[in-house]
Amino acid sequence: MKKRVLVVDDSATDRQLVTTLLQKQGYTVTAAVDGEDALEKIAAEPPPLIVLDIILPRMNGYQVLRRLKSSPETKDIKVILVSSKGQDADRYWGLRQGADDYIAKPYPDEALLNAVAKHFQ
Repeated sequence: MKKRVLVVDDSATDRQLVTTLLQKQGYTVTAAVDGEDALEKIAAEPPPLIVLDIILPRMNGYQVLRRLKSSPETKDIKVILVSSKGQDADRYWGLRQGADDYIAKPYPDEALLNAVAKHFQ
């Protein structure tokens, strides 16, 4: 499996940090600025894994996640939700929506790297 990751975050700083972190580990990274941008990139070339922020303009991460998981073409894409919403209820809700993992911001680099690596095994 190619180690391609789509990073979806409306914060240019967060997007760049995650992209650089993953590229240093050998991943090929594409970035999207919001949910609609993400869906366009997924339709063009579905990645095996998405690192998806929840709070996004135009279409939030939950909406993107539900769209992916309800489609036969994209239901098997692994999704790691990342969010500043770090309560247990937020984590529970994210996983109930179909996320494969949930990481609360701010997080140590190792937490993200471990979660990404786990889904490429």
